[in-house]
Amino acid sequence: MGTDNIPESIRALSSLSRIDYVDHFTLSTGADATPEQWARAMFGDVPSAAEQLIWRGLLGFRLSLGRSPDTVAGWHIAERGEDWIRLEATSWFLTGNLLVQATDGRVSLGTFLRYDRRLGHSVWPPLSAVHRLLVPGLLRDAAAKIGDRELRP
Repeated sequence: MGTDNIPESIRALSSLSRIDYVDHFTLSTGADATPEQWARAMFGDVPSAAEQLIWRGLLGFRLSLGRSPDTVAGWHIAERGEDWIRLEATSWFLTGNLLVQATDGRVSLGTFLRYDRRLGHSVWPPLSAVHRLLVPGLLRDAAAKIGDRELRP
């Protein structure tokens, strides 16, 4: 995917000096939560076994393994605004940002990657097809988790 179809207001929230891959998915929802709560509903506090396989094993991202208020699923919380949070991770061949936004009855997830070595150009494109298939379900599952939490006293 190119960067042309992503609004500048969203691209501007990435910390990457150059963006080689970007996607952005949005779900309308009545669930109310902060961007960090949404990020934790999507990814958890620590990386799951599947996330470790993909993020650490295939993409080589250096992630924190323990729980921390400074990380979400091992990704470092780099910056946040009123309605967004940016998570960052790096490997020896990729740098990534995950951007979670929550505003006006919508939640969205943006994925931004910079290929720091030639291997990034080879590894991510086939994985990106699977990523794009999984993200809509990830958003729906997070909305269900947030909704369940809202129903509890």
